Amino acid sequence: MIRIREVNTTRPEQGKPAMTIAVYERVSSKAQDTKSQRPDLERWVDAYANGEAVKIYRDKFTGKTMERKGWKQLETDLEAGKVSKILVWRLDRIGRTASGLTKLFDYLTAKKITLISIKDGLDLGTSAGRLMANVLASVAQYETEVRAERVLAGQAVAKANGKTWGGSERGRLVTVKPEQVEAVKRYHAEGMKVAKIARTVGVSRPTVYRLLEQSATCP
Repeated sequence: MIRIREVNTTRPEQGKPAMTIAVYERVSSKAQDTKSQRPDLERWVDAYANGEAVKIYRDKFTGKTMERKGWKQLETDLEAGKVSKILVWRLDRIGRTASGLTKLFDYLTAKKITLISIKDGLDLGTSAGRLMANVLASVAQYETEVRAERVLAGQAVAKANGKTWGGSERGRLVTVKPEQVEAVKRYHAEGMKVAKIARTVGVSRPTVYRLLEQSATCP
């Protein structure tokens, strides 16, 4: 079984950070559980960790935004040189945007940190894995574009039939989570442009404007 081991942050004799395998688990909502991912992750650690320390990072948050507590902690440890490998059950546990995944692949490759995705059969530490990573990112981009085309086609049909698209009540925040609301307000206060806020948080630009408007009227 995967167990979080206590790890010294430095090796006294070398003054270097102690390296760990970072196991990242994520589900999209608080109602879901990471237990379905655990058996495959445990089997990999038992077979391939070779005694290396393991640390688990968990999130219950949408994959459209990288603003997650567990992921941000993992990023901090990456920057500190504490992580040798990242292990995930499936690639979409990390993120769902092609641009975000491609940027991550480039970063990890430059840092010589291995990313392993069990269900995708991906190992960024191999040349074949790096090729596969680019293919998966391209496929993700293709699927995103196809979905966008379907939405536009549906809008065109609705307009031709005299129907309006959507129709949610103004100010109604159906799918926006409290963490996203706080992220929008924080980024806006830091001077980030609305389009970039929308991409970072994983919501539409109209939603960002609506959240900021509500924040101004209800401080």
